[in-house]
Parts: sequence; C-alpha cells; structure tokens
Amino acid sequence: MARRIQPIVSTEWLEQNLDSPDLVIIDVRSKNDYNAGHIPKSVNIPFDPFKSAWSIVRDDLLLEIPPPEELFKTIGSAGITKDSLIVVVTKVDTPFSRADAVRVAVELIYAGLDNVAILDGGFNKWAKEGRKVTTEPFEPKPTQYAGTTRDYMFVSKQYVLERLGKVTLVDGRDPDVYFGLTTEPWGPIPGHIPTAKNLPVPWIWTPEGVFRPVDTLKRMFEGVVGPEKDKEIIAYCGVGGYAAVLWYVMTQILGYTNVKIYDGGYQEWLKPPQGPIAAFKWE
Repeated sequence: MARRIQPIVSTEWLEQNLDSPDLVIIDVRSKNDYNAGHIPKSVNIPFDPFKSAWSIVRDDLLLEIPPPEELFKTIGSAGITKDSLIVVVTKVDTPFSRADAVRVAVELIYAGLDNVAILDGGFNKWAKEGRKVTTEPFEPKPTQYAGTTRDYMFVSKQYVLERLGKVTLVDGRDPDVYFGLTTEPWGPIPGHIPTAKNLPVPWIWTPEGVFRPVDTLKRMFEGVVGPEKDKEIIAYCGVGGYAAVLWYVMTQILGYTNVKIYDGGYQEWLKPPQGPIAAFKWE
C-alpha cells in the first residue's frame, strides 16, 4: 500500500481539505444522526452490525463482510475511485461505535483501496469544536468501482486451528470477557482461544474517543505482541469489530506487515466442531 493520506486525520486537517476534489467523507452514523447534522459533503452509509451495506449475517455469524460485488456497489454509490482520499466518520460515544468507523475502513482496504483514514474523535469532536455542520444531504456522483479484494487479510477457523501454538494470537475483547468472568451474547462459553494474548481494544482510545498517541500505542502493542514487525499475528474478538481495530492499528499505524483477522471470532470458534478453550488464565 502506498498512502497519500495518514491513517488517522485530525478535525483540523479535514476542515482544511474539505474542498479537495479527491476527498470523500463517509459518515457511518445512523440516518437520524446524519439528518440532525453532519460534516458538509459527507455521504451517509450507516453501519449496523446486524444488517447494513457494510455487514451481513452469514451462517448465523454476525458482522460478516458482504460479497465483493455488493461491497463494490456500495463503494461506487459513494462516488469513490482509486484516487479518492476517504475519511470515515462515526460517533465516538462508546468503544463499539468507535470501532464502527475502523471496521468500515478495513473493509475499504480489503476492497482494494489504499487511501483510507479515520477522523480522530469522530463527529463528536468536530461538532464540539464548533466546525461547520449542515443538515443538507449530500448526493455524490456515483462511480463504477471495480477493485481486487485483499483476501489475505482474513483467515478461517481451520487456519487458526492449524496455526495454534505457532502464531501470535491477540484477543481484543474486554479483560473480564477474555479471562472468563463474563460472557457476551454471541460467545456464551467463558474464556478465549488458547495461547491468545489480551489487548482490550477500548484502551486504544482516550475516554473522549480520541486515539492515544502513537508512542503509547507502540508501547502497548510491543508489550503484548512483541516488536517484531514481520511475525505472523492473528487478531480476533467476539464477532470481528474489535479485531478490525487491532489490525488497523498494527498495520496502518505501527507498521506490522503480517497481521491477519480471524473474522468469525469467538462466535464461530464455539460453533460445532467447537475449538479448544482456555479460561481463568492470562496467556
């Protein structure tokens, strides 16, 4: 990938570049939130983990990527081309909503796009700073997007099973979920995949929903997965949202070169034939 835009952009940068002909702003908040006020020239394509342009349910698994042809159609509807500088905007009220923008950015990269960024602090920060907000919907000029999917970004349950003990696994869920004290609706059996280390994705942001400084992120990730940039790392979580954040931070910000996403996550891991589980221990 050869970037022409930083992986995380500031509200200042976005305001200064609003008139760039290559800029495309994707607002993934709900239609109601968008209609109440949004950044000028932003296109509303809402994200929902159950069913949206960015996600489908496949084999009872939540947050699966739509087929390439559907994803390409969504990308084209936003007026995106290979030359576009894309900034994804969300609300940052919760760690899950913060992860929405990153998940969409990862899907755009998967679809073959290079110049994808996240607005740091989301719409919340933009509005709080008093920058221009409009209620006028923006209608982009559609394109015919045809990319090449980067299938190597994702791995299957079988791949993870075969690589257990030979690869660094990192679990992005909350510590109490990873450890086994609590469970999530899509992962009712306590615990984690054996050998997986825990790096809770909510810790990546400040309480205000801003990414922590790069030096802090570097120390966090090196402390958990190590400093070797070319080692094979597989990120997972419950259904794929937090895993996408781990992948994005490691590959787009910190320069790790061999990171993959186990998108089925712990939800698929528990489906028959169930994978091995470790609980009540730190790896």
